[in-house]
Amino acid sequence: MLNATIIISLTYVMLLIPVLVNVAFITLLERKILGYSQLRKGPNKVGLLGLVQPFNDAIKLFSKESLTPLSGSPKFFIAGPSLAISLSLLVWVVTPFWGALAGLSLSMILIYTILSFNIYPLMAAGWASNSNYATIGALRGVAQTISYEVSFALTILILLVNCGSLSLQGLMLTNVYWLKMFFLAPVAAFWLIACLAETNRTPFDFAEGESELVSGFNVEYGSVGFALIFMAEYASIYFMSCLFVYVFIVQTPSSLMFFSSSTALVFFWVWVRTTLPRYRYDMLMSLAWVTLLPSVLALFGYTLGMTG
Repeated sequence: MLNATIIISLTYVMLLIPVLVNVAFITLLERKILGYSQLRKGPNKVGLLGLVQPFNDAIKLFSKESLTPLSGSPKFFIAGPSLAISLSLLVWVVTPFWGALAGLSLSMILIYTILSFNIYPLMAAGWASNSNYATIGALRGVAQTISYEVSFALTILILLVNCGSLSLQGLMLTNVYWLKMFFLAPVAAFWLIACLAETNRTPFDFAEGESELVSGFNVEYGSVGFALIFMAEYASIYFMSCLFVYVFIVQTPSSLMFFSSSTALVFFWVWVRTTLPRYRYDMLMSLAWVTLLPSVLALFGYTLGMTG
């Protein structure tokens, strides 16, 4: 029993190391794409073509002094970023690489449960800062996440009803290359919109609205806390990209098709940021409750009628 626990822990660590390396280079990819979209080079001085830039940023952030606001709550101030990165890495345990729970029959329920906890580090970080800007950013982020989680859950249910299983492996086995994404194009579109809102990315980055909130809920964070918050965000982006590829595109996660498709989706996340302006907050809520939710409900009802 002890040997099995050690093996499971080692395989999980072996999975997390490539994930963290990927997170580092996603930041470089984003800065490069944003740079070229604005007719500039982006990072290109540190190492060949700027490839060492992510490690330089990590050394700088983790070696800086960490400060806590005197009027804030020190325990929650530290707990917010720590919980954020923990949840972003914990969800990888159900992926079909070497994850210990990859074959779990209720793996999609576990994934959604872990993703639902992402509002707590955001709320803790904003409240513990004891800053009006941070608190408003946290409240807006929580309201946004709750609004889109309903539609996200319904899109997952549509897929689960179609395949007749609650496991991620069951969803993967129903993929027939591009056919599934072609027939379920509306579901894929709703999924991507909900994922953009779930990860607080443009055009839905209201938790970090720099123009009106001075960086939002993380305005008081620097050094290690700042690094952990954004590591959690980019790890979530990469996981959402991989989850989309698992569900809609590939059957084997170790194939070249998987890695190229997940990289293309990460590019899509950044491309949306550099292309679309930020929504107004009232438009965001209108899109969630007036447009997206009724559309997903209608599609869910149609799916139930077709399968029932």
